[in-house]
Amino acid sequence: MTGQATWLDQARDAHRRGDAAAETAALDGAIRADRGNIAAMLAMAELKRRLADDRAAGSFYRLALGTAAQAQSIPPALHPGLQRAEQFLAATERAYADHLLSQLRGAGIDAASAAPRVAAALRMLAGEQPLYLQQPSMFYFPGLAQRPFFDRADFAWVDAIEAATDAIRAELLALIDHAADRFGPYVTASADRPPPNNPLLDKPDWGAAWLWKDGAIADGIDMLCPAALAALSLAPQPVIPGRAPLALFSRLTPGTHIQPHHGMLNTRLICHLPLVVPDGCGLRVGAETRHWAEGELLIFDDSFEHEAWNRGTSDRTILLFEIWRPDIDADEREQLTRIFSAIDSYSEQ
Repeated sequence: MTGQATWLDQARDAHRRGDAAAETAALDGAIRADRGNIAAMLAMAELKRRLADDRAAGSFYRLALGTAAQAQSIPPALHPGLQRAEQFLAATERAYADHLLSQLRGAGIDAASAAPRVAAALRMLAGEQPLYLQQPSMFYFPGLAQRPFFDRADFAWVDAIEAATDAIRAELLALIDHAADRFGPYVTASADRPPPNNPLLDKPDWGAAWLWKDGAIADGIDMLCPAALAALSLAPQPVIPGRAPLALFSRLTPGTHIQPHHGMLNTRLICHLPLVVPDGCGLRVGAETRHWAEGELLIFDDSFEHEAWNRGTSDRTILLFEIWRPDIDADEREQLTRIFSAIDSYSEQ
């Protein structure tokens, strides 16, 4: 306490004398002597603001906020200073972005006219768009492009699957009419595991009728949905015993919202073939929102944060399946298959 009183008294005395150099020296000594001295960091930031050195003020405010985030408790007396720090940083970051965007607009570059990737960078710079990256919940494979959506025109097999849309939709409607019990809740709990913290747990709002599950064709589905299975055979689906292929009719009832979440892996892409899509349905992956169009595949990386909703008045149903990412070569696919099989074999013990 004596040391703190000493630097504080010295800093206050220097401030009263108008001796900025002495005040700076007292605060600098306090920070160097105690790397957790948030009060001294805030005082230094305030001094830099009075000296019109906003960059230095920002650096000390960031140091104070970062130190506070690691502290077990913060004295209430410091709360107003930390709030001022947050407000100052928000204002200076906005001013910085406004300055840069103004300069760029003068050069004829803005988010409305720029190339898509440049436009996204400008939106992030301006704080209008968060930075979304792959964050798989189970397994991360490095070196892959950070790309939420993939262009269906880049895949040679897409046309053939889309051409089967009418036949697949007919099988879906027959399934609904004659084998409705094929649909069950998508989100379920394992018998010997804690239930997932998901508001759709055991609810039919997000329904699944499985075609492939855990690497095997669902019992009897080959008789009910031959066109769907034939179409799926054209895609580069992973083949991993006990795990893949994976394919299902995924149904969202009106008013259903799948909350933002991340998929388990970034080694795969998720494909949606829209079969029955009312107005008011959408899918967000990362910062980009798209809407399903019947018969046109949507292909995306579900290791990005994503969510989906049905704000329409009738069910939305798609054919959902997974494929290998095209930027993973054959040798890597074989090795990854062995890795996933080893993971699964351990979990079964």
